[in-house]
Amino acid sequence: MAVLITNIDVKDLRFPTSLLADGSDAMHTDPDYSCAYVTIKTNKGIEGYGFTFTLGRGTEIVVRACESMFYLVKGQNANEIFANFGSFWRKLTSESQLRWLGPEKGVTHLATAAIVNALWDLWARIENKPVWKLLADLTPEQLVSTIDFRYMSVEILYPNVNSTSENKSHVLFFLSTDVITKEEAIKLLKDNEKGKKAREETLVRKGYPAYTTQVGWLGYSDEKVKELCAKYLDLGFTCFKAKVGQNLKDDIRRCELIRGVIGEKNKLMVDANQVWDVNESIKWMKELRKFHPIWIEEPTSPDDILGHATIANALRPLGIGVATGEMCANRVMFKQLLQAKAIDYCQIDSARIGGINEILSIYFMAKKLGVPVCPHAGGIGLCEMVQHLQMWDFVCLSASTENRIIEYVDQQHEHFEHPVFVQNACYMPPTAPGYSTKLKEDCIKKYRYPDGDEWENMYSNGLFQKTI
Repeated sequence: MAVLITNIDVKDLRFPTSLLADGSDAMHTDPDYSCAYVTIKTNKGIEGYGFTFTLGRGTEIVVRACESMFYLVKGQNANEIFANFGSFWRKLTSESQLRWLGPEKGVTHLATAAIVNALWDLWARIENKPVWKLLADLTPEQLVSTIDFRYMSVEILYPNVNSTSENKSHVLFFLSTDVITKEEAIKLLKDNEKGKKAREETLVRKGYPAYTTQVGWLGYSDEKVKELCAKYLDLGFTCFKAKVGQNLKDDIRRCELIRGVIGEKNKLMVDANQVWDVNESIKWMKELRKFHPIWIEEPTSPDDILGHATIANALRPLGIGVATGEMCANRVMFKQLLQAKAIDYCQIDSARIGGINEILSIYFMAKKLGVPVCPHAGGIGLCEMVQHLQMWDFVCLSASTENRIIEYVDQQHEHFEHPVFVQNACYMPPTAPGYSTKLKEDCIKKYRYPDGDEWENMYSNGLFQKTI
């Protein structure tokens, strides 16, 4: 049955989270959680939904970038895309004119993520499975075929010095270098096939552990922070994350406050959202070490691999790990962070890099190099998506939840047809087909920017000024 992609469109959706300081941190003080929302239509009536996450202004630029790529998708046979997904992903990211705007970073890569996420949602709906189950049911060879291994596994030509040929310089052999090869990735999956069924049953029964950032937004009052800590303790959470980095005295006070409510046995993480320099990161965290944070997240520029390594080497003896990844642009940067031992926790983001295909490559590199993956989530639909990825990892690749956990932020889930379900501080596996990415029609009507019903009401009430 040929499933032909007949049309594809994108909408600019924005939510006024800045009004209550939801999502606020040291670097992003007034975010309006937003997304470029892609819908893929087919001749069989099956649709795919995907998006990439933004913070408000500039979403219109991502929308235009999506539109510039649509010609690569419209009219294609979806079955052929999925049978050759690794090659199709490279086609999207290597379009000879568009790639100049990246390559594989920035706005064009955000647009790639929106489109690729919609394609995976479509594939899972065709197969009538949630994405985590679709991934788990693929053979190792099928799953690995969806990944573009360029820049991760390079084959270099070397002279064969043992050749008896008179012209030895023309006799060559291949040597695989760099981080991971297709063959290694397939082997990692095959090595864990034993026990796969039992792990899937455990996942369905118990879910996957979560931590909450809901208590720690920098714009919240102390009273609100205390109330939220108590609330999430009652819900069974044992891991909490706080935003830091704007003012050291305030950070000390807030960490004392949080520790006072959650106690010493529960885990605390802190997140600076890139606001510090390298030496400042080390100095600041030495002041916060008494609160026993298990990691400092995004201490400095997300592009500074060697800076992260310097920070990690300084803080590991103090029992503090370094986590980053939500702003990491692509698998090549993750490769360097992992190779340089610059991170102790690898934080993939479902909308920052180029969709599931590229994210899978990072899971394989992290597995080989022994770094646990703890996904970034929150925003609009990031929780909905990353749960699928981490659940696949548990069932098929890492086979463990040790030192692994998914971020949970309790915002905007009500807008989704199949929102996340967290029970006893664990994500419960989705059962509906797809990537959990379909928004309700009422949500689109209300929050389409700039002319959705809710936006028109907010303009009328003077809460926002129309800018486009």
